[in-house]
Order: sequence, then C-alpha cells, then structure tokens
Amino acid sequence: MRRRFFVEKFAANAATMQGDAAHHLGRVLRAQPGQLYELSDGQQVRLARIEKVTRAQIDFVLLEEIAAHPPGLDIVLLLSIVKFDAFEWALEKATELGVAAIVPLAAARSEKALLAAAGKRAQRWQKILAESSQQSRRLRVPELQEAIPPAQAFQSQPAEALKLILSEGPEAPPLRQTIQSDPPRKRAVIAIGPEGGWTEAELAAGRSAAFREASLGKLILRTETAVAAALASVNYALGD
Repeated sequence: MRRRFFVEKFAANAATMQGDAAHHLGRVLRAQPGQLYELSDGQQVRLARIEKVTRAQIDFVLLEEIAAHPPGLDIVLLLSIVKFDAFEWALEKATELGVAAIVPLAAARSEKALLAAAGKRAQRWQKILAESSQQSRRLRVPELQEAIPPAQAFQSQPAEALKLILSEGPEAPPLRQTIQSDPPRKRAVIAIGPEGGWTEAELAAGRSAAFREASLGKLILRTETAVAAALASVNYALGD
C-alpha cells in the first residue's frame, strides 16, 4: 500500500511538498524521482509521481484521482488538557477514529503547569495530527483549535449537534443509551474532562449549552481511554 502525504494545495496537475514532510520523505525515506505516492490537499486524493527532489522541497506530477472516504459523521472533541503523554496519545487515537476538530480545554482541574506550557506544544500537536492522518489514510488533518475554558467551548457549539459531556455522576445514563434516545445526527460534540473530573460549575455550563451527561460505566477511566471508548461508541451508533 502506498504511503499518503499532505500538501497545501494542488496546482493543476502539479504539487509541491516543503518543510518537515519534504525532509522526511526526501532524507529519511530517500525518495527518488519516478516513485509513486498518494497526496491529499484536504479536498481530494491524487496518485502522484515524484518529478524532482531537492534539499528544500519535492515536486510531484499529479496522476489519477483516488477515491477518498470522508467520514459520514462530523465529530468535534472537546478534550481537557492532561499530562502531555496521555494528551498526545489521545490526539493520535482521536485522529485515527475520525474526529474533524479538537478543542483543548483549560479545565479548572487541569494542572496549571500544563496549561501554561500548552501553547508551546501546539506545533508538536499539529505534527502528531498530521502523522496520524497519514498513517490512517484520512482525507484531511483534523483542525486543532486554541485552548479555551470549558464554558466558552460549550457555548460555541452548534445547536444542531448531538452534544455529550462525559460524567462520572451516578445519575448519568450510559453513553450508548443517550445516543440511541436522540434523533440521528450528522454532527456530534463530545466533551471529556480532566483527571480530577469536571467541577459542578463546568457541568452546569454544559447543561446550559444543551450538553447531555453520559457515562462510560462504573469504572473510572483515564482520559485517553475515555477518548477512544467514547469515539468508538459514537462512531458505531451514528457513523456509516
């Protein structure tokens, strides 16, 4: 199976790759003129033949279009900032499971040191999303937004989406039950709290923005485990 890479744009029947991706393909993978790869500009996927390799960039000739398979469900993940190894694992798996956008949350119980350092990690997080998108052969890389407080993130989500906030509260119904009791949607928003859980104020902010509390069961899951479990459940229930 040919490897897939992303480029900023297609220009007629040509494309150019620059930056880290070009360095990886040209220097690490030792790409040569004539080799074939798949390229995506976020709108379509084309078979591409390398025309020229230089130190700074790789030039391609675009060949036939390849069938792309965009997800039938548009999912936004509101993910509280946790320890970076867990957060980055969650970014990788969320990408593989098809999320359209990820909004890091500066939750009240997120560690302050992590929140202070999050801005400096944005470039690394973008790289993780790009590499995971290539590996999973996505059409486009998920959008990574700036970190904001939960209340602001809750209020900014569209009214037509199925909006879910994972909760450890004893009254929260099972996630699948919550999904099945709602009319079918093509857009979903999932909010996942920090290791210390949501505060009452954050849960109240979610309710006021029409988020429905849902549970993944009686066991307490780590944030990254909750991400994978929740996205798998939502994709199974609502996806194609």
